[in-house]
Amino acid sequence: MKTTSLLHVALALAAATSVLSCQEDGLTVEEIDVPAGYSLSAGTSTVFTTSSYAFDSEADWVTGALKRRFVRGDKLYDDARTSSTEYGGGLGPVYAGYSCGSCHRNAGRTKPALWTQTGTDPDGTPVYGSGQYGFSSMLVYVTRKNGAFFQNYGRVLHDQSIFGVEAEGKLECRWHYQTFQFPDGETYELAYPEYTIKEWYANYGNTSEPINPDELFCTVRIPLRHVGMGQMMAIDRNEVEALAAKSNYPEYGISGRCNYITERGIRQLGLSGNKAQHADLTVELGFSSDMGVTNSRYPEEICEGQRQMQEGSMMGLLYDKLEVNTEDMENVDLYLHALGVPARRNVNKKSVKRGEEMFYEAKCHLCHVTTLHTRPRGATLLNGTELPWLGGQTIHPYSDFLLHDMGSEIMGVGLNDNYVSGLARGNEWRTTPLWGVGLQEKVNGHTYFLHDGRARNFTEAIMWHGGEGEASKNLFARMPSADRKALINFLNSL
Repeated sequence: MKTTSLLHVALALAAATSVLSCQEDGLTVEEIDVPAGYSLSAGTSTVFTTSSYAFDSEADWVTGALKRRFVRGDKLYDDARTSSTEYGGGLGPVYAGYSCGSCHRNAGRTKPALWTQTGTDPDGTPVYGSGQYGFSSMLVYVTRKNGAFFQNYGRVLHDQSIFGVEAEGKLECRWHYQTFQFPDGETYELAYPEYTIKEWYANYGNTSEPINPDELFCTVRIPLRHVGMGQMMAIDRNEVEALAAKSNYPEYGISGRCNYITERGIRQLGLSGNKAQHADLTVELGFSSDMGVTNSRYPEEICEGQRQMQEGSMMGLLYDKLEVNTEDMENVDLYLHALGVPARRNVNKKSVKRGEEMFYEAKCHLCHVTTLHTRPRGATLLNGTELPWLGGQTIHPYSDFLLHDMGSEIMGVGLNDNYVSGLARGNEWRTTPLWGVGLQEKVNGHTYFLHDGRARNFTEAIMWHGGEGEASKNLFARMPSADRKALINFLNSL
């Protein structure tokens, strides 16, 4: 685990330019030239590392008893769970991931199997004693075309299962490609995924409701980067709502809006998730829906109602108690809140500075808002622990955390996934925070972007923008090639 000293932050805050000693990460002299201001992505939660642990390093304020809890939460986040009912057990019976870290390697985005295996990997490595193959690190959401869930399946298709239990289905992806041309003649390619679900649990005759493909909407999500989660939860909600009130730029077709959702009986502003469909970091939901781990908020098994729940003598051993307690879940919540945000890099390079100018020239900043603030008291964890260290900070997430229509016309489909989340329609997505995005390849070994990883690089991600992103996409497309490359260099500096 990489850490940084408070001296680094103090120096960066005190001077316009501070040379930080980060030689252990192999940085060049130019890369360690870290000015104050926007380079400090998250104020005192900024960390100064470009290693594969850039997303997985605690902020400097994590000390003493808080550090011990952070380490426990980190361990629970990373440790593989098994079907055992002992410590570390509770996996399944069906699941999508065997640990938080299995999908969020190094608190980032584990490389999905959509490209390497075109879906659920049929020949993958066995999952830590579960006896099962084919781990995918993706979430597959399924609904009827009227928005209702399929009986006994819920909102997520669980493509993994423990020994003796059938997975709910397997994902298969077919890619369609189309080549386009910028006005200057340079070409680029976009790839569109077509999803099919095979080997439905219903096909085994264990439920009375077979799935009709004509009634199915399927959307796939690759993991989000867990960067800046604490700062996001500490954001001044009034500032986000004020952005929604004034986020209307008719000359560019932009009009962002808030998502409001009801959780634990309280209607709140949504901030987290691809569609801002959650008001917290969903630790309890992650344990339940992603790993099949019962807890105080979600005490029922996720495959409750499936006949295989009542079949087999070993089933009674699996469903007799809650499998993770609230204290442990709050430690995981603390871990997520306390992760640092990498400082910007190469900020004084000519091409990066030019790229930042192009970022504004293309009006990207109208949605990817550069600067927000956290509320004075910081954030509160799921069991009531307060984190005042997150309060009163100026942060640079490059997001307004609002919903925007991203269009439906590109390759005939665009980014509309037909999945409704709270107030968010299928064509609406929360503006993705860009802090740390330039280190994704270093942390996770790939540059797949957008909700389902269809974009293989920054250029493709930009060119998938439609709807409210259409104007920025067109401004980017009309730039000279050198300016487009400079804008990409800027994104790599974040």
